[in-house]
Amino acid sequence: MPDQPQAAPAVSPLSGAELHPGIARLRTVAVVGPAGAGKTSLLEALLLQAGAIATAGSVERGNTVSDHDPLERRMQHSLQASVVHMDHAGLRIHAVDTPGAPDFIGQALPALEAADTAVVVINAQNGIELMASRMLETAAARGLCRLIVVNRIDVPGVDLPGLLAALQQTFGRECLPLNLPAAGASRVLDCFFNTEGSSDFSSPEAAHRALVEQVVEVDAGFVERYLNEGDVDPRELHAPLEQALREGHLIPVCFTSAKTGAGVAALLDVIERLLPNPAEGNPPQFLSGEGAAAVPITARPDPEAHVLAHVFKINADPYLGKLAVLRVHQGTLRRNAQLFVGHARKPFRVAHLFMLQGKEHVEVEQALPGDLCAIAKVDELHYDAVLHDAQEDEHIHLAPLDFPVPVHGLAVSPLRHGDEQRLWEILHRLVDEDPCLKVEHVGATNETLIYGLGELHLRMLLERLRDSYKFEVQTQPPRIAYRETIAAPAEGHYRHKKQSGGAGQFGEVWLRVDPLARGAGFEFVDAVKGGTIPGQFMPAVEKGVRAALASGAVAGFPLVDLRVTVFDGKHHSVDSKEIAFVTAGQRALIAAVKEARPVVIEPLVHVEILAPEAAMGDITGDLAARRGQVSGTRAAVPGVITVQGLAPLAELASYQTRLNAMTAGQGRYTIALSHYEAVPPHVQTQLMSSYKVKDED
Repeated sequence: MPDQPQAAPAVSPLSGAELHPGIARLRTVAVVGPAGAGKTSLLEALLLQAGAIATAGSVERGNTVSDHDPLERRMQHSLQASVVHMDHAGLRIHAVDTPGAPDFIGQALPALEAADTAVVVINAQNGIELMASRMLETAAARGLCRLIVVNRIDVPGVDLPGLLAALQQTFGRECLPLNLPAAGASRVLDCFFNTEGSSDFSSPEAAHRALVEQVVEVDAGFVERYLNEGDVDPRELHAPLEQALREGHLIPVCFTSAKTGAGVAALLDVIERLLPNPAEGNPPQFLSGEGAAAVPITARPDPEAHVLAHVFKINADPYLGKLAVLRVHQGTLRRNAQLFVGHARKPFRVAHLFMLQGKEHVEVEQALPGDLCAIAKVDELHYDAVLHDAQEDEHIHLAPLDFPVPVHGLAVSPLRHGDEQRLWEILHRLVDEDPCLKVEHVGATNETLIYGLGELHLRMLLERLRDSYKFEVQTQPPRIAYRETIAAPAEGHYRHKKQSGGAGQFGEVWLRVDPLARGAGFEFVDAVKGGTIPGQFMPAVEKGVRAALASGAVAGFPLVDLRVTVFDGKHHSVDSKEIAFVTAGQRALIAAVKEARPVVIEPLVHVEILAPEAAMGDITGDLAARRGQVSGTRAAVPGVITVQGLAPLAELASYQTRLNAMTAGQGRYTIALSHYEAVPPHVQTQLMSSYKVKDED
């Protein structure tokens, strides 16, 4: 790119307001895409090219700026989003490096909220993978400008013309190359400002013509000039180029090799000279108010306006405390400023303001709209928090991202008795870092459960528990929340009589059980007449009944969906006590349930599976083999299909592992509780037999 384009405009193209020179010199990008695409290596090469580092590290040696966590270095994969910056040619570039494994999409998606441009990196060997498709679609939905970088063009045998054609077929004709590989992919040739030279495929002249025609389409004046003159000087196309990027009318494609350096300098030039500054990109999707009453508002990249900033990442360090990483969208964030967090009435002081370079924290005095910065040791800060300096902005929030639901669960407990509270606190710190992790305590099974997006996701969480927090846990699959109910009415009776020399115990209860509709719960009816059970003992009877409900009658699972009517009984004027009626109520209920055609019911879940289209037959067949039913399919993006169905939760244990095998690791699924249904007879027999064995033990 030997010729400079026209200088950035002095006014914002969206608002017409005069543009602060510091904002005009900012570029903020999120580097996203599938695992193995070379995102971290590419950023390392860009940092070296910009002069931000003296020598480039490598993922294999574990010394890159982005992958600074010890666990990342050991695994040789990015596990968390990491922020870097570089100054070059009078501009400052902020970049967020993100993990590419689907299990860590909770770290990748929030990076899109911090950027004006999504740089989607694609491995030239692997072609279009599901993660690349998802990131391109999400970036489009959020209104981000998009740039596709085809990396690893130096690998022998890669079909770059075929990949470019596949990109255009999948994502549209707006995917046009800004440069082309040349000299056997040892360098690239610019196609926007240049029309000459020889490339490995196509021609710079044809690529230039396609780019100019695509850009001028957004501006009628340039269309007329192009038709009359045959070409337009690309240096005049700054404004329509930015408009085409904003509208998704152009998705530029660049070619690079992070390993050899081919195309890296050209990519840095593209980021600096062609990608939008914070005033040229689409404004973030802020809303004011909640629910249906929420109305869109526009955050202006004006340094003099009220401060609006958004936390897109939380780091919870066991020694340094909480670090909140944020994007400033409006106003100027200064050290020692007083800020509010969302609805909070009490402000906090920004004692320190940092710019991040991987693990390094560089203290700064202020941050402008478009800057990425960090605030440390403020407990009130959390992911998705909006920071502001005016209380009238307390109802402002960003439109929520569509995160996958964590469904892969583990039951965890501390190795040492008494450490339950500490475990709970540490898990919550880790959950604070990742919107796709969830922790809950299930009273029905008395288990602490952690949920993630897959086995790798949870394995890394357990590694962090051990390495960072020196905390050892034992794990097991979570128990399925089976329930018991009844299919017919029946009566039960129990007389509790105990004599031990002194005052005895006596209580007798007759009761009836009736089935209720699924999901109705439990009803207790006092139908005793004539005082056969005095009123002061009826709460004790109900207490006994509820105890039996909690422990179950035939398989050890809680009883639900039945009405219990106490209609008769006996008492003794001296020996009747509360404990006697508690026991009588509990045993009478168990006796009645055993005569009422007891049924074990299990949770059925709606399951939605996102996977490559080629795997649909394997997925539907596997689901049917596990007592599931397919209710429908639909296309998600080209080459990707969504399978919807209903399946017993018990049959989805380790389902992600099976799905990985069927889809080469590209499949994902979510579940949501649908309803409870009776288990098949052979399953009920197994559950009842297991309960009897436990009782005998």
